[in-house]
Amino acid sequence: MENPTKTRYSDNELQEFKVLIQDKLRMAREEFLDLTNSLSSPNSNGTEDTSGTYKTLEDGSATMEKEQLNQLAARQKKFIDNLEAALVRIENKTYGICRETGKLIQKERLRAVPHATLSMEAKLKQA
Repeated sequence: MENPTKTRYSDNELQEFKVLIQDKLRMAREEFLDLTNSLSSPNSNGTEDTSGTYKTLEDGSATMEKEQLNQLAARQKKFIDNLEAALVRIENKTYGICRETGKLIQKERLRAVPHATLSMEAKLKQA
């Protein structure tokens, strides 16, 4: 349990979280780049010379796959934005403070969800 009188994480603690977030951000950006590359590359699975019937089925499948990739890319972009916002909170020394209760968010929660802005107490009240 965190110290109840403590109002913010120390600079050393914030630095630990900064390293964690920067690592997650690097991986998230790589994944986002892979997704956007998949979206921009033409579907090249060697079926250009197959009959029209198969082409129609394949078009539907390709469209669905592209839509799924778009959704994954959008979710990844949102994750990146949230991690970048967490870095700003670290710089402002407001990182790890629940935006509802004003109390410190537990370290375990921040390690699992480094962009969290709500303590578990506040998160459970939302449900």
